[in-house]
Amino acid sequence: MKKRCLQSGSGRALLLMCPGWIKLFLLFIMALSIESLHANEPAPGFVNVWLPLQVSGKVMSDEGNDLAGVNILEKGTSNGVVTDSSGAFTITVKDEKAVLVFSAVGFVTQEVVVKDNSAKSIVLVREQSNMDEVVIVGFGKQKRSDMVGSVTSINAEEFKKNPSSNLTTALAGRVAGIIAYQRSGEPGQDNADFFIRGVTTFGYKVDPLILIDNMEVTTTQLARLTPDDIASFSIMKDATATAVYGARGANGVILVTTKQGREGKAVLSLRAENSISTPTTNVELADPVTFMKQYNEAVYTRTPLGQLNPNTVLYSDEKIMNTELGVNPYVYPANDWRKMMFKDYAMNQRMNMNISGGGGVAQYFVSGTFNKDNGVLKADQRNNFNNNIDLKSYSLRSNVNIKVNKTTGLVVRLSGNFDDYTGPIYGGAAMYERVVRSNPVLFPAYFPQDEQTQYIKHIMYGNFGNGDYRNPYADMTRGFRDYSTSTMAAQLELKHDFSYLTEGLSFEAMMNTNRYAYFDMLRSYNPFYYTLNGYDKFTDTYGISNLNPATATEYLSYEPGDKVVNSTFYMQSMLNYKRTFNEKHGLSGLVVFMMREYLNANASDLQLSLPFRNLGVSGRGTYSYDNKYFLEFNFGYNGSERFHKSKRFGFFPSAGMAWTVSNEKFFEPIKDVVTSLRLRATYGYVGNDAIGSPQDRFFFFPMLT
Repeated sequence: MKKRCLQSGSGRALLLMCPGWIKLFLLFIMALSIESLHANEPAPGFVNVWLPLQVSGKVMSDEGNDLAGVNILEKGTSNGVVTDSSGAFTITVKDEKAVLVFSAVGFVTQEVVVKDNSAKSIVLVREQSNMDEVVIVGFGKQKRSDMVGSVTSINAEEFKKNPSSNLTTALAGRVAGIIAYQRSGEPGQDNADFFIRGVTTFGYKVDPLILIDNMEVTTTQLARLTPDDIASFSIMKDATATAVYGARGANGVILVTTKQGREGKAVLSLRAENSISTPTTNVELADPVTFMKQYNEAVYTRTPLGQLNPNTVLYSDEKIMNTELGVNPYVYPANDWRKMMFKDYAMNQRMNMNISGGGGVAQYFVSGTFNKDNGVLKADQRNNFNNNIDLKSYSLRSNVNIKVNKTTGLVVRLSGNFDDYTGPIYGGAAMYERVVRSNPVLFPAYFPQDEQTQYIKHIMYGNFGNGDYRNPYADMTRGFRDYSTSTMAAQLELKHDFSYLTEGLSFEAMMNTNRYAYFDMLRSYNPFYYTLNGYDKFTDTYGISNLNPATATEYLSYEPGDKVVNSTFYMQSMLNYKRTFNEKHGLSGLVVFMMREYLNANASDLQLSLPFRNLGVSGRGTYSYDNKYFLEFNFGYNGSERFHKSKRFGFFPSAGMAWTVSNEKFFEPIKDVVTSLRLRATYGYVGNDAIGSPQDRFFFFPMLT
């Protein structure tokens, strides 16, 4: 009976029972196994030492652009770096088996093993397609593919291309349906007027409702917002998008969210710009000689005997000829007021610095901005002050996110805008108006000092007659105006996730307050006006006499101006539900309660001193099926103190539906040609409670005393 080699027992017993050639084969296999097990173990008496490895490379987007600020982290460690402005990086890892994690906002996170040598050139792909992009809407977020209402978003990077420090000037031409125009380029007065789908209501407020982080702000606060602080910029146009704002959404809504911190090492960003501003066009004005000839012609045309009318002063042929020949410019003045008062260009500066980062419990985003805008007015060096426009704007912002526990989070937002302005008494636009309307040949802007007037310490401004004519140069250089504004805002948000009760349920509460203060002052002197008093054409000498010695001054007087203080308080609470069933049925809804109070601290009358108040409840419900069919219903039930108690509240509903045709199977053959096709229809009501004027807002009272 032969013994079998394969049977139960220890390895040693098997070897004893097997034939000789099998014993040799098994011993060889066992030796290889033992060598493999011990190949990576350090020799006895030695310590295994990891040799560091330095890795360098560059990160780019799938569009071929260098990506700055990309987080690069060695997986499983806290070792990390950030790419520089050109997308380059250098990191030291423990060995070639290390895994690097590349992450950036808006891009798909990518992991790369160092030994594969692929870390030297990284291409990050954008995280979402256009239809999957998340868009900020009223009191929430929606995927672009799920939206029924008309909402347009602008990429914040586009605003950085704007050469102005005023954000409102960047809206024109960027969004369909927005009408925007700028009435003035004067610093401090250069806010653009803009309307969404035209002027759709009446009253003293026809511009859109502007919200920054759900806090209502003024157009100037939007203008002072720097593009570096913007995370999203949405414009809500139709009733379905704005109905949740009820009595305040008739003119459309602009909703801006600011950046927040994210977990990781601190990332510092700095942007500094210098720009040159010049007038786009100027009004063509007649030269002084043409002015006098046309004036005489106008007089003769209207009154042929005008030369005999003692109340009509005609320009003599001698004055016209001597002015044309350039004879003594103080006797025969030919003033180019615009060239005399305005420069060709102005230099402006803008700077922003922000830092963001944080850990697992708290993340932060802190930003500071400084803008300096200068005017194109000239200053007279004989004055000890500068009357040119100088606007300095400072902005501070701090957003801190705190994770209290797994289900609760807090957001604290603080922001401040501060303006310091110096400029001419009457403003830059008024100076240009004086240039256009002032006579260029009656008198010079000022008379120079000579031997007889060398001890005079003031500027001898020119004038005519009794000194009642307007001298635009004197109006510009006789003093200056200062104003200062400050706007402080504080906001606290509480978010709690109730998914432990039912999936998709959450609650949010938010309150904020806004404080605004303004004051201005004037410092000026009364100009000394002089007129021509005799001229000797043979010696080319002239005399002058003072027209107002009793009223003119050589010192700056002080005149206090307006003082404005107001405050706004806002509070809202929201219950939100969002869930998908069976991967096809999407259901969401929210209910919002809100209240707002605006108070003017230094009102001029009783009506303006009473608080402006709004109270309301809003809601939204949406349903989608298989990313093809969408239904949405919105409503706002809002009240205002402006109306009688029987008509104080109004109901503003809206509804809409959409069909994404391109997601149907029958559409697939032409999807390469038409990538996306969507049909939608909406209908609804929105309102405006800012009718009439603030001074007469209580229409239901015949008189309020």
